[in-house]
Amino acid sequence: MRVVLCGYYGKGNGGDEALLATLLQMLPEQATPIVLSGDVERTRQQYGVEVCDRTNSFALLSTLGNANAFIFGGGSLIQDASSALSPLYYCGLMGLAQQFGLITLAWSQGVGPLQRPLTRWLARQAFQKCDGVSVRDGGSAQQLKAWNVDCLLAPDPVWALDGIDCEPLKLPSPRIAVCLRAHPSLTPARLARLIQALGKLQQRTDAGILLLPFQPSQDRAIAEQIQQSLPGPCQLLEISDPRYLKGIFRQVDLTLSMRLHGLIMAAAEGCRCHALSYDPKIDRLMEDLSLPGWSLEALPDSAEAIAEAWTTEFHQGQSLGGAQIQSLRDRALMHRDLLHQALAAG
Repeated sequence: MRVVLCGYYGKGNGGDEALLATLLQMLPEQATPIVLSGDVERTRQQYGVEVCDRTNSFALLSTLGNANAFIFGGGSLIQDASSALSPLYYCGLMGLAQQFGLITLAWSQGVGPLQRPLTRWLARQAFQKCDGVSVRDGGSAQQLKAWNVDCLLAPDPVWALDGIDCEPLKLPSPRIAVCLRAHPSLTPARLARLIQALGKLQQRTDAGILLLPFQPSQDRAIAEQIQQSLPGPCQLLEISDPRYLKGIFRQVDLTLSMRLHGLIMAAAEGCRCHALSYDPKIDRLMEDLSLPGWSLEALPDSAEAIAEAWTTEFHQGQSLGGAQIQSLRDRALMHRDLLHQALAAG
């Protein structure tokens, strides 16, 4: 069975690559994956799979014409807050796959925000015609319910990704990982406040700071600015394989992250976390797991207040318990069960 995998793959985003790695891990043995990628050679080399250029219309049509199933996901792909073109692209591909008569699955979706009538209509049409749908948060489930779309609700599948141990870090212990990204909510003034607070935190804890750019094209410049500003030991580390990226959190004591999958990977490996939210998907995770953190819009006004909260979290914060982590992993495997059932039926 030839199965086309469509997502934000091959774009250098650690979270989306983690979703792809998890999807490949969850596919049944009889499935031969063909990944639509923005970097064909890198995806082929990293995962050892067939690949199609996601921007090549002729190749896309040929790939769909020779496939049996189309899996769309995961992540927040159907949203028009950052781009009106994104939902048009993904809903268009889903519509094409449905016209070709392929089994179509929307897998581990985070739906919305959808602010435009056209994108809401397109999304509704695409989801209503799917052979199976799974979502990773209650807000997305409620939206699909309003559209009369049956769906499976389960934790983000990256909870079930098999992490791989990395070589021991040369950075002194204890260690604090930092995952920040460029975003309008992270204004220069807020970034300066966070960097100042990090310096105070490092002085109070004697921690080594591990800077992890999840998407280097967006995150590296901020990581370099932090590295140049901190008084103590600091390491900037880019990891392209999401299994190793998840495994690195086994060597970290506290994670401060804007990145959703930075929080999920860290929490899944038993690391304490503090969230910096720029998006409803992170607000939902904070609510679901009772994670401490702030919306960037509500960031404390002083670096001292931020540092004090982080220091308290460092010394007194609690990681998720083993039973809770196992429960999240087990429930995340429900996404796998949906894949197996839908593909077996085809």
